[in-house]
Amino acid sequence: MLVVLAALWGAAAGALVPRAAYRFSVPPEEPWREHCPGGHPVRGWLGRARCAECADARPAPDARPAPDTTAVVRRASGGYGPRTALVSFVTALLCAGIAAATDTRPEVAVWLLLAPVGVLLTVVDLRVRRLPDILTLPSAAATLALLGLVSLVPEHTGHWSSAALGTLALGAGYYLLWRINPGGMGFGDVKLALLAGAVLGWYGWGTVLLGTLTGFVLGALYGWTLVLLRRADRKTAIPFGPFLIAGVYAGLLIGAYAA
Repeated sequence: MLVVLAALWGAAAGALVPRAAYRFSVPPEEPWREHCPGGHPVRGWLGRARCAECADARPAPDARPAPDTTAVVRRASGGYGPRTALVSFVTALLCAGIAAATDTRPEVAVWLLLAPVGVLLTVVDLRVRRLPDILTLPSAAATLALLGLVSLVPEHTGHWSSAALGTLALGAGYYLLWRINPGGMGFGDVKLALLAGAVLGWYGWGTVLLGTLTGFVLGALYGWTLVLLRRADRKTAIPFGPFLIAGVYAGLLIGAYAA
């Protein structure tokens, strides 16, 4: 029952991600998007990425078209940005996996709240190679705060102290990598590492190591695959955030299951 409820939560939360993903998917020097690709105002941050005006083929007087080089515009239905059904389905699967691994332990609530955030960050980073500070830093702080509350609830299986230390350790480690090779990693990845350290650290240092290594291995495999397919070379930059998040998810599942 818990897995089913978690999947339903993931489906509902994932359905709210596409509009935010579209609005956040801009280069660092540009403001958040306020118009659909057809130039009509986008109202709110949560929900489907769909424009009723575009679907009705209505002209938009005084509209300022916003260029969108990453979203696939579906003119017939007025859709733009990531597809709601796909994002909802993926989020539901992730939440179901979390519930299956964590069971009824209280920290499952924190992981289910974070799953849609991870999906949102993944979509944005894949589109524009950006991890917005407004998502990463508050999420890291909120995770530590929520885990602090969970540590007061009976039957939890992690440790808040190791989560806090994991935040500092992983943040410092990624910062060092960024200082050594700024072209190989964005500073947004450093800030995302704070969140990753809190999640992985909850289950101990073994989970921190496992999740971190998994992220780097997945990123390396993806990069070398592009090179072998001649779609990139060794100097081509790739978005690392999705692989960092994938490593966190893998570490979380194994850490929760083992606990």
